Amino acid sequence: MSKFSALLAATALTLTAGLAQADVRPDLIPGLLKSGAIMDLEKLNQLALAQHPGTSAANITDTELEQTASGAYVYQVELRDGKGIEWDVDLDAKTGQVLANKQDR
Repeated sequence: MSKFSALLAATALTLTAGLAQADVRPDLIPGLLKSGAIMDLEKLNQLALAQHPGTSAANITDTELEQTASGAYVYQVELRDGKGIEWDVDLDAKTGQVLANKQDR
């Protein structure tokens, strides 16, 4: 395979991987909040924590706002419950609907 072909293949893989889901730039978030495209992020954090009631020591370790290929916004929350178990909670960033709530492995 020539160097050009290898470069072209690598570029194509990179571009298609980016189409599935992309991080939203932080400077775009105020406009998304104002337009109603996403909920208040603190409310989304509380909805994620509410998925693990009774674990008062649960805390959020990371969050990301991503846009899917279809244009929807997904708020991804990583948290650790009071027992030290890590969870990944995905929420529809507009409605707060829980899309996924799974133990991180």
